[in-house]
Amino acid sequence: MNKSHLLLSGLCVAIASLAVASGAQAQSNYSLYGSGHSYVGFNVGQTDFRLGNGTGLYNADSRDTSYALYAGSYFRDSNLGMEVGYTDFGKVRRAGGTTRADGYNLSLIGRLPVGSSFNLLGKIGALYAHTDVSAGTGSGVSSGTENKLVWTWGVGAEYAFTRQWSGVLHYDENTMKFAGGGTDRITNLAVGVRYLY
Repeated sequence: MNKSHLLLSGLCVAIASLAVASGAQAQSNYSLYGSGHSYVGFNVGQTDFRLGNGTGLYNADSRDTSYALYAGSYFRDSNLGMEVGYTDFGKVRRAGGTTRADGYNLSLIGRLPVGSSFNLLGKIGALYAHTDVSAGTGSGVSSGTENKLVWTWGVGAEYAFTRQWSGVLHYDENTMKFAGGGTDRITNLAVGVRYLY
């Protein structure tokens, strides 16, 4: 499956999750969340930088640890809401130097309650992404920084341990701009905790 088909499939899943969530009855989920509809969360995961390494003369890796801090709120009597957050995607050795990425996101979120303590999650939104590339001489990879607003989407699952605390498993995908004019996909699979209030 090529990148465009994978991206299109992922976007369809995220949009379908949001659409189903908007039609689901929120009342079944209120016992899970108590009286609050807002949360803050922290995720730790693994980023996969799907980047080329230029001429291939240098050693490279493609994965690093990611960290995300975020907050969200569901609209009154709804399974739709908004989320803001920051993600440090980490850095990888590449082309005789390092490649780093991070970003701030604003996303539309949705949840689909499945039972009294389990939700399926979806989100789609914008990420203000920052990338920084340093590359060795003769690597064929451009050095420099880029800042650009890009699309982001994700799907996941949430399990509530108590009325205030839940655990999440989430997959996100972002297409970021890098020095030299290229764009590449960065994916992130993470686990985390949320405090609901």
